[in-house]
Amino acid sequence: MTNPVFHHEDLTGARPGEVLDVVGPEAKHAVTVRRLRAGEPLDLVDGHGTRATCVFRTGERDRMGVLVADVRHEHPPDPRLTLVQALAKGDRDLQAVESATELGVSRVVPWQADRSIVRLRAERAAKTMAKWESLLATAAKQSRRAAWPRLEPWVDTAGLARLVASEPETRWLVLHESAPTRWTSDEVAAWGERGHVAVVVGPEGGISEDELRTLRDAGARPLRLGSTVMRSSTAGPAALAALSAVLGSWD
Repeated sequence: MTNPVFHHEDLTGARPGEVLDVVGPEAKHAVTVRRLRAGEPLDLVDGHGTRATCVFRTGERDRMGVLVADVRHEHPPDPRLTLVQALAKGDRDLQAVESATELGVSRVVPWQADRSIVRLRAERAAKTMAKWESLLATAAKQSRRAAWPRLEPWVDTAGLARLVASEPETRWLVLHESAPTRWTSDEVAAWGERGHVAVVVGPEGGISEDELRTLRDAGARPLRLGSTVMRSSTAGPAALAALSAVLGSWD
């Protein structure tokens, strides 16, 4: 069984044999929820790839002491994968982001598409993005990741087009049910040489023709993932799983 994972903001100076004092919500979760006992193993991660394997020594309420056994830096999967997820009702966007994190996505871009029912107003945007950030952290710890996905600021379609145009080295794939081209394993295998693949998923109402044209003009490529139409919560994780299997991200 893998060790439970807890977040520690700064592991820069952590060394084997050192005792770390962890205070706050993470320690409280370890002590009162996981109910760790002396001698049990756990991992501390900083979210940027550093993992400290530790042994629980003492704990009380929101404080614990752990003995560092090993410290190492884990490189992110190669190639890096990005999910551009359109805002969707019923937390379907959050379901997609959670599954994508468990599948190893490196970056998440929230997208307010033309047909997104959820609309980000100034007064609620910060709260909504904080919810996304919290979910990413929880899913990353659940999946035992040391390097967590980066949440980018949310964009509208014009902002997404600018992002696509600014990263010509990235292979941008727009999943669309009416795209004339369906991806193949041989073609996907060649994408890995570019080092970064991004998947763009629309909302419940789909991606409009104007949006598709805008993104295509910016450098993205519309593709069909399969013969069925998937929900907004399913399409992104399905594409990321297929990409990881073909590109070797799970090796």
